[in-house]
Order: sequence, then structure tokens, then C-alpha cells
Amino acid sequence: MNPQENYDADIRESASVAHIYGKALVAGESFTSAGNAYGFSPESLKPIADRELAMGVNRFVIHTSVHQPDSKAGPGMGLGPYGIWFSRKETWAAQAGPWVSYLARSSFLLQQGRFVADIAYLYGEDTNITSLFHERAVPVPAGYSFDFVNSDALLNEFSTKDGILTTRSGMKYRVLALDASTHRMSLPLLRKIRDLVRAGAVVVGAGPVDSPSLADDEVEFRALAAELWGATPGEVRVGLGKVIDGRTLAEALAASSVAPDVIFAQTPGAELHFVHRALADGDLYFISSSSAQAMAVDTSFRVTGRAPELWRADTGTSALLSYSMENGRTIVPLKLEPNDAVFVMFRRSAAAQSRVIPEPAAKTLSTLDGPWEVSFPPGLGAPDHARFDDLQSWTASAVPGIKYFSGTATYGKSLQVPQNWLGRDSRVWLDLGEVKNLAEVSINGRSLGVLWKPPFKLDVTGALRVGENRLEIRVTNLWPNRLIGDKQPATEQVALAPFNPFKADSPLLPSGVLGPVIFSRVGAQ
Repeated sequence: MNPQENYDADIRESASVAHIYGKALVAGESFTSAGNAYGFSPESLKPIADRELAMGVNRFVIHTSVHQPDSKAGPGMGLGPYGIWFSRKETWAAQAGPWVSYLARSSFLLQQGRFVADIAYLYGEDTNITSLFHERAVPVPAGYSFDFVNSDALLNEFSTKDGILTTRSGMKYRVLALDASTHRMSLPLLRKIRDLVRAGAVVVGAGPVDSPSLADDEVEFRALAAELWGATPGEVRVGLGKVIDGRTLAEALAASSVAPDVIFAQTPGAELHFVHRALADGDLYFISSSSAQAMAVDTSFRVTGRAPELWRADTGTSALLSYSMENGRTIVPLKLEPNDAVFVMFRRSAAAQSRVIPEPAAKTLSTLDGPWEVSFPPGLGAPDHARFDDLQSWTASAVPGIKYFSGTATYGKSLQVPQNWLGRDSRVWLDLGEVKNLAEVSINGRSLGVLWKPPFKLDVTGALRVGENRLEIRVTNLWPNRLIGDKQPATEQVALAPFNPFKADSPLLPSGVLGPVIFSRVGAQ
């Protein structure tokens, strides 16, 4: 069992309410967890955020931001082990901007337009989503999106227009799917389904066997069930619509000419999710990967006539994408980093049936070896300065103040840049390799931004100059190492932590720049 299925269904239920009733915002309490409140970084929080976005959340309510007294030390006050301690005392508080911007950009884009789903998934009148799906996934085939629907919404919000299930707010669904929990159904709900089908709706699933209400007319109930489902499983046409029983939902959708909205090419080990928003001038797709591995996946969208663009909420940038159109669909090759999430926008008319964006060539220019000058801030137990002959975790140091350091340390190094690095038609990129946990890069005193997730790389072309250059990397780790250090025998307490769940022998977290640090030229070689 996927332990997150429970939360997936609960979140999607709330999002479904917003969609059905025409509400733009779906707020969710986020990052609430029993465990090590100190051990989260933006990198580790991102897959959780992306999972919420994929289930329909578009406004994050972060748990928890606790008032902090005016003191130098951290991590300060909190609510025990629950949630993240989202406060100015977090080690990475000063570098949180890009992560918060990622949440904001993603949320804003997913508040635009109207959610697109093919399936209205009806569940029983005498149960709830959590009890139904805390141990099983919702049986909706891959490539299709859905909203949960309860009896009240179906009775009061739904009608059929031109063969499409439509709500008063404007949501549209191609089929009404019945869950196994609808085997008992009240007579008013059964009448509503009859009316929807007669007007052209498609219903998929087994018919009800009885009513949960003693007030319902049993004769009418059985007559309606027989009208809609007949005597044996199959396809029964009623008025302008039909009821399909005895087929899987995927088979019924195919028989009703409802193609998948998104098809991901076979990618072993991939766990991919999508959200589709219909805009006034196009279509926007959110694509997220829960894989720890980078991947290339050809993705087929139920869109044609418009050219795709890649929009990245992490960088706020956009780029053209390669594509090909065939059979009313657009196939886009996507490259996804570990735990990546991107937006694919279709808004401009395509000038051709296909387009190929050349992949720029990359060439390694230099790998920076030691030594590195490393400076530490005062008052946190570490020496002012240290020399690292090579890149290794702070926890490997024989100096306790470095071994148990938590906070931000600055790596410094001078390097010579030859003329041939800076070509007119190429860009120079700096890749820090592995970083624990965030890094702000500056060259010649110019900050180039904060890196908070893999790949820890950025374009440094505009900051470099021919000759001597000064590189500085401000690296921030998490609180656990210092809290473990404070538990060592005969050690002066450095951190102010009313709640310290660690022991002296608790495992330390890798920290610092682990590398390799590589300069590369991308483009004309």
C-alpha cells in the first residue's frame, strides 16, 4: 500500500469540491508531520509540495510558523516534533526565497482557468473518502483526471448538456463512474442518474442492489434499476445516453471515444502525475515526477494545433519545446530532473506539424580541486576560518566545532578564466555537484542566486571576466548536527532548543559542498 494514497484521496476530495462549486482556491495545511521537525530542507519538502499540487492544492498553508523571542541562538521555539519550523530561526531562513517563490509561482499558475477532468467519480451515500481509499488507490485509469462527487452534488449541481455532464459552475465531465460503494443508492439519487442518462450522459459501473432508506418505494427503485442496467451486464441505451456495466472504466472510456488526456511513454520506475487547466487562450499542464532519478519521457497530450512551451516555476523561466503532432495529439519529449515538476503551456498556434529544438552541446572546462578557504560565523561553535584540502562533509572533520556545525559557512576560491571560456555563442555553467543543503553562489562579489535542489548548477556567464575571478559559495545545512553536538559530554550548549529530540549518538547529516565543482561551456564549442 502506498501510505500517501490516504492523503491523496482526502486532498483530491477537497479539490473536487472547489472544482464542482466553482471556487478558484484549494488551500491545504502543508508539511505537517510527526517526526524530526528540524530535518527538513526545501529539497526534501519539494516532493511533498508537488504531490499536493498534483492532487489539486493551489494555496499552501505552511505548518508551522511560531513566534520567536528576540535571541541570537536557534532553532528557538516550536510545537514539539510536528511540522516544519518555518521561522526566522531556521538555518536556511535567509535563503528560503527561491523555494517560497516556487510555491507561489506553482500555486498562481494552478489557480488559472478551469480544471479539466473526464471522470466524475460517484461514491456511496453511507461512506466517506478516507474509509474507501485509505488502503487502496482510486480505480481511475492512467492518463485521465477525475473529481470525486457525492450524492448532494450530483442531485443539485449536475445536468447533461450535449452529452456532457456539466455543473452549474461550468465543470464538464465525459462519464459518471460508480464506485463499489454505490451498490446501495437512495431513490432520489437513482432518479437523478436516470434523468442525466436520458439527457445524454454516460454512466459506468454496476447498478445498485437496494436503497439505504426504508422510506423509498421499492417497486419504483427496482423498475428504475432495470431500466438503466437491464437484466445482464452490458451496455444499455436509455434516451440519449447509455449505461455501461461489465467493462473496466478504461474500456468504457475507449468505447465512448474518450482518449487519455496525457500519455507517458513507458518509463521503468517512473511515477508521474499531471494536472490540466483549460485557459481562455490555451491549455496548461503541470507535470511532476516522484522519481529520485532523472529521466527522459515522451509525453503525449490531447491537444493539437498549438506549440508547447516549457515553463519552470523554480526559475521563473520559459523555453520552446520540441514536438510532433499526429492523430489529434501532440507528443513532447520532456527531460525531468530527480523529483522534478514543470509546466507545459499550449497557447500559440503551431507553425508546423513538428519542431525540433537542438540540444546544446556541453564541454567540461575545469574541475575545481582543493584547497578551499572556509569561514564560519561567530557564536555557533566553529572556528572563524578553516582550510579544506578537498571537498568532504563537515561531519568528517576532526574539529568538533566543524563536525557539529549547523548554519551557513562560506567557501572561497580564486580561479583564472582564460579568454576561450567566454565565446559569443556559448554560456558557462557552474555545477556544484552534491550540496547539503542550500548554496548561494557569488562571483566577483555578485550574487547569482540560491540553489536549493538538484541539479545544483547555474549560468555564470555574465559574472565571469577574463583573468582572476573570486568564487564564493555560502552553504547552509540543517539543525540536527548542532543539536547532536550539544548532547556530547562536556560540551557547551550552542543552540537554543527547548525541544531537542536527538541523542549524543544520533547519526549526523552530511553537510557542505560535496562536489565535484565543475565549470562547463554550453553551446558553440
